[in-house]
Amino acid sequence: MARYYRYRLPPWAKKCLYIAEQVTLPLLIFQLLRTIFIPTTFDVLLTLLFAGIFIAFYLKWI
Repeated sequence: MARYYRYRLPPWAKKCLYIAEQVTLPLLIFQLLRTIFIPTTFDVLLTLLFAGIFIAFYLKWI
């Protein structure tokens, strides 16, 4: 089975991946501020999810 390689994706998929990568940090910051002021279980879980996605993009796992 071939290894996943993000640069071999079709152009539309690369564009979607690039947009998702650019939007992740602002969403993480917004969610972090929301979690600080109104901490609910859902907000904490969503913040952890966004943090995980951001770290995955940062380390080029995705």
